Amino acid sequence: MRVYLDNAATTPLDPEVFEAMKPFMLEDFGNPSSTHSHGRKVRAAIESSRKKIAELLNCTPGEIIFTSGGTEADNTILVSGAQSYQLKHAISTPIEHHAVTHTLETLAKKGIVKLHHVNITEKGHVDLNHLEELLKQYPQALVSLMHANNEIGNLLDIKRVSELTHAYNAFFHSDTVQTMGHYAHNLRELHVCGLAAAAHKFHGPKGVGFMYIRKDRKIEQFIHGGAQERNMRGGTENVYGIVGLAKALEIAYRDMAAHETHIKKLKSSMIGKLREHIPGVSFNGDSDNLDKSLYTVLNVSLPESEENEMLLFNLDLQGISASGGSACSSGATTGSHVLGALYPQSKRGAVRFSFSKYNTIEDVNYAVEKLTSIYSVTA
Repeated sequence: MRVYLDNAATTPLDPEVFEAMKPFMLEDFGNPSSTHSHGRKVRAAIESSRKKIAELLNCTPGEIIFTSGGTEADNTILVSGAQSYQLKHAISTPIEHHAVTHTLETLAKKGIVKLHHVNITEKGHVDLNHLEELLKQYPQALVSLMHANNEIGNLLDIKRVSELTHAYNAFFHSDTVQTMGHYAHNLRELHVCGLAAAAHKFHGPKGVGFMYIRKDRKIEQFIHGGAQERNMRGGTENVYGIVGLAKALEIAYRDMAAHETHIKKLKSSMIGKLREHIPGVSFNGDSDNLDKSLYTVLNVSLPESEENEMLLFNLDLQGISASGGSACSSGATTGSHVLGALYPQSKRGAVRFSFSKYNTIEDVNYAVEKLTSIYSVTA
């Protein structure tokens, strides 16, 4: 039996999405910048996709810019945002995705911004009181706080943060890669300047994403060499990727309530079974709190053992795909920077299980059974 429980890293492509993409892979191959009929047909598909995404997010089509994924979107918004508005201070946390953390550190090293970290609680949540203190001290700052942590699943009160940052005229960017397609985003209600998203996190294709840039907080072009994406991103558009992205997001919104109910049952079941079968098990961050964390992510903390570092390898031998932290750090010799920041002295093992609409209760039962058997040997 093979069980895939690493959906926070990437999700399987929805067959409906593949069918929507196929014509643009095999038949409609024109360059969208060309003025002939082949190009015009493809251009129409891109703009139709942009319009659909804008409708789902309650924003205008001109505020949606297609990218190669979430990392490019984060880099673009942060670098161009700082440069466009000559922002001198940046506020973030040490547990953001590396697409944010490394970008802000680079800006700080170059002397473009001075980086300030918001305090985080023992459970890994942003201290909103400290955030306001920093905003009072550094108004008009570049603020980057992710909507949900990709490793421990903690959710940010993005509406409250958007109100705080708006009150201090800050430029607020949020990495919404883990929440896009899993939670509804009404951008008319959020005072957010920029968001990042990636299609492969909600059953769309890899290599495509988008950024939302609020129309009254426009930023400079980041990738040069063409006038594509309304002069915001040079390069021929990933047409079938864009079509697939829009279709995947449409399906996600269509079925969101049903999938949330289904996945929450799986997560709740795993929490209960792990507590029952593994003495001393706990959960990193607030990932076992369904109200304060992504319903798609469960980060399991296992008691100290000399064999903990082999748990992922042993799970893989049993046919179970899971993660020890951020997917973008897979294969790295260093541990999770998120868990390192929260639990600097801990020697406990950590496994991140993440679920999708395609997972079943049988998947959960099998994973718990095998983790229990592995741990009983290594403990």
